[in-house]
Amino acid sequence: MTATSMATAASTTPSVAGEYLTFVLGEESYGIEILKVQEIRGYDTVTKIANTPAFIKGVVNLRGRIVPIVDLRIKFNLGKIEYDEFTVVIILNLGGRVVGIVVDGVSDVMALQQEHIRNVPELVSSIDTQYILGLATVEERMLILVDIERLMGSQEMELLDSVTVH
Repeated sequence: MTATSMATAASTTPSVAGEYLTFVLGEESYGIEILKVQEIRGYDTVTKIANTPAFIKGVVNLRGRIVPIVDLRIKFNLGKIEYDEFTVVIILNLGGRVVGIVVDGVSDVMALQQEHIRNVPELVSSIDTQYILGLATVEERMLILVDIERLMGSQEMELLDSVTVH
């Protein structure tokens, strides 16, 4: 491989190194950029909104601001959903848009270097990988790095705006 082709290959792999908040959904560990996280709260009762998709659990009043709550377990079709003392809501600030995501539990904050991160293998074309930045391996632990802004910016997430119209 020439220096030019190596530089081209490197430029096609976006740098996603940085600090990530890691959390658990089902049997898998995920990571989202820490800079997108506003706060972490215990799961509490939400106000349900009629005629919304199942993954939109409802809304909560967060210090006077109406915040839609999305259950990522439902969004990712991860099977049976049980809420327990470990279930938390991660409040995200995505370009001024505040949204909460329900996860099974929060693990820790990890600083990931580019060498820890690999591209998502194209195993099966039916798997939607457009929301995945990459896979990180740290000390035998595999993390799925989620592009949370792309996920929350997708067409179906535009429903969240209609849920919180004042």
